[in-house]
Amino acid sequence: MKLNFKLGGALAAALLAGTVLSGAASAQTLTMGLRAGPDSIDPHWSTLGSQAEALRHIFDTLVMADENLQLKPGLATSWKPVDDTTWEFKIREGVKFHDGSELTAEDVKFSIDRIPVVTGPMSMTIYTKQVKETKVVDKNTLHVITKAPAPTLPNDFIRLFVVSKSVGMDARNEQFNSGKAAIGTGPYKFVSWEPKGDLVLERFDGYWGEKPHWQKVIRKEIPNDPARMAALKSGQVDLVNYVPATDYASMQKDKSVDTFVADTVYYFNLTPNVKETLPKPVKVDGKEIAANPLRDPKVREALDLAIDRKTLVRVVLEGLGKPANQLMPTSFFGGNKNLPERPYNVAKAKELLAAAGYPKGFEIDFFCTNNRLPGDGAVCEALSQMWARAGLKVNANALNGTVFFPAQQKGEFPLWMSGWGTLTGEASYTYGSLVHTADPKTGLGAFNKQGYSNPEVDALLQEGARTMDDTKRRALFEKVTEVSMNDRALIPTVQLQTVWAAKKGTMVIPPRVDQETLAYEIKPKS
Repeated sequence: MKLNFKLGGALAAALLAGTVLSGAASAQTLTMGLRAGPDSIDPHWSTLGSQAEALRHIFDTLVMADENLQLKPGLATSWKPVDDTTWEFKIREGVKFHDGSELTAEDVKFSIDRIPVVTGPMSMTIYTKQVKETKVVDKNTLHVITKAPAPTLPNDFIRLFVVSKSVGMDARNEQFNSGKAAIGTGPYKFVSWEPKGDLVLERFDGYWGEKPHWQKVIRKEIPNDPARMAALKSGQVDLVNYVPATDYASMQKDKSVDTFVADTVYYFNLTPNVKETLPKPVKVDGKEIAANPLRDPKVREALDLAIDRKTLVRVVLEGLGKPANQLMPTSFFGGNKNLPERPYNVAKAKELLAAAGYPKGFEIDFFCTNNRLPGDGAVCEALSQMWARAGLKVNANALNGTVFFPAQQKGEFPLWMSGWGTLTGEASYTYGSLVHTADPKTGLGAFNKQGYSNPEVDALLQEGARTMDDTKRRALFEKVTEVSMNDRALIPTVQLQTVWAAKKGTMVIPPRVDQETLAYEIKPKS
């Protein structure tokens, strides 16, 4: 691999003076080969992790999270509740936008107010659903008034990207993608972007935080796994993310490559559509039926029992994962440590299908992504084969994420698998979004496209959302986890691990549980 390298005047002078620098230490351009890129430069356009990962270089968030998703100061230096429905955020002083203007509480207010106005493919309102209004107290103080007590508001705001008020409320994709409205306070400035191609960034020397090493960053979107690995081998890129499980074993033996492995917050979950009518009817003996078998808890349990999670991890993911029994790590706030492993029992699955009235099974279409997270397409195909052992005919359809997510949001799938990461580190984010009854007024259930509705789960989530006592709130969320998982509102399969790779001895990549590849955290190896 050859690191991109430019001789600046200072470096040339150093060389003339006899100073010898290593290639990595002197490199000023970092070229990254990444599986997915942003779909827009507007940071309020989509909740997808690849979107946030890319735009975090340009825009800062009000609250930040470390590599383990623990909260730390961002554009807010501190925060505290001043009464049951008011949070006070102190805005960092001396922060400059890329256009030289100064950050104030007005810009933060504007950003919060803007999120509901932007209509993207995956609404960002899950991060502002608790906000009633915002009030600027002074230049560096913002009060956020919530609809009810909102103990998790700071967690929600780790995805609150702050844009300059000067862009105006009418700015949309065209203005952001051209760079005109891409005015952030982040460590890098926008230079250019080609959709599905390169995002080029230049270091912002007026950044308030630690100065990044790399003067220029090129973020190349290379969704094809073999092509991305080949780009690393050929020196086209300096590092790659999402090393496929099939390449990981060989890379470990390759003396020219360093690999970096981390547990992640991402889980592959199955979602059975339990609405009365399915968008694509199932078939029994080749004939479409009007009934939706997935509404029957016995059928959902049969699907669950027919999944051999250990084989998914050992064979399909080459060991880069862990069997899952809930939707997020048990160490997160609201994770339930008392839930047992999900058993694998094909015979029992067949019994349940027969008891539900499907002794010969049924045929159903099943959808997933094939370019979002490592192994998504392979796990999807393996699941369809596992269910075949229980007598089901499952037609696996692995789609590009740009096709999958809009269709999934429109409710076009009867059964699907997608990756979800609890990016705020606590349960209300995941369970409030995925299993609460869909309620546009409150923003709860924003990603519940399957029609699941359980009044007990809703009541627990709502009580948890207004309970400031951490011990009581944790107990409420643990109960939500237990009830919704026993209902098979969603069916967890595996927790993913992720792998980065770079030329041996050139750089240090800090592993993050959110899988993000952040150029400003990557340093040359000393």
